[in-house]
Amino acid sequence: MEFSERLEALATKVQNQASAIGTEEATKNAFVMPFIASILGYDVFNPMEVIPEFTADVGVKRGEKVDYAIVRDGEVQILIECKTSQSTLKLENASQLFRYFGTTNARLAVLTNGVVWQFYTDLDAPNKMDSKPFLVLDLLDIDETLIPEIQKLSKESFDLDSIINAAEELKYVGAIRREIAAQFREPSDEWTKFFTTRVYEGSFTAKVREQFTELVHKASKQFLTEQVNDRLKTALGVGVTAPAPSDPVEEVSSQHAAEADLERDTEIETTLEELEGYQIVKAIGCSEIKPNRIVHRDQKSYFAILLDDNNRKPIARLHFNTKQKYLGLLDEDKKETRHPIDSLDEIYGHADAIRKAVQRYA
Repeated sequence: MEFSERLEALATKVQNQASAIGTEEATKNAFVMPFIASILGYDVFNPMEVIPEFTADVGVKRGEKVDYAIVRDGEVQILIECKTSQSTLKLENASQLFRYFGTTNARLAVLTNGVVWQFYTDLDAPNKMDSKPFLVLDLLDIDETLIPEIQKLSKESFDLDSIINAAEELKYVGAIRREIAAQFREPSDEWTKFFTTRVYEGSFTAKVREQFTELVHKASKQFLTEQVNDRLKTALGVGVTAPAPSDPVEEVSSQHAAEADLERDTEIETTLEELEGYQIVKAIGCSEIKPNRIVHRDQKSYFAILLDDNNRKPIARLHFNTKQKYLGLLDEDKKETRHPIDSLDEIYGHADAIRKAVQRYA
């Protein structure tokens, strides 16, 4: 499996299992160790590469531990602190990372609940861990632009200098993008005023602000939807070359075991065509609700697209396992009608029905 394929497989596992994981140890076993092994490529069974429960006594805090330390060339390079998958990541709950960062050679620290991965370094002051991450990876909503940066952390492609050099730009670009996303979801008065004063010549009164808050929100959603649709249409026009068969594996490591585990967990091979179809349905549906509420589950007989990861809220089904492909749409009584399609672009022709399905549940 290629790097991006392994990341997608783990994301599918997280999506399917996160709600069932209730403890920190279960989070480590189900999500964190597979990430270290299958995504980063370090052998979690080899203490020369991965040290669990890493201890480095600091001042009066004797015996305090960090969940994992990743070692390269005999030196600790990455520290990882874990929380349960159901918890919200708060830096005040990871004080060990702050203390250990200054007493080891590590330049990178990671705080994770197995779903969201926050990466830190020392941009603000040397040997002092920053209070804000320079990179945030959400496995339930992967930003594809971050994949090359994550790959630089892997054993095969580890490039610390490149990571640190790119960290400052990643930190601020990521923060700006998250702020833009927040404004798209719920425009602030400043955001509303910024656009209103450029299109409206009157005074920015309370009544005008109320009127344009909704207009700015609506325009933002439409713009975002158009951008997503344009990107998908462009992507669908690009041919995909099947990866060459990999060489036989002679040595068994945790990476190979983790990859096999991911394949067992997903059981069914999720195709690129199914994921592209899902993205089209998601792009259509996000005009009604937040995109992260639309998820997928690959079943044996069809590829399900659901609202809120709930089987009782099916938006659409993709039947792509036969020569003739079908888009399955369900009515209010959950009765499915299959519409034959010859290309993914034809899904756009059923946009109204998809939006109605989303509206019905939302």
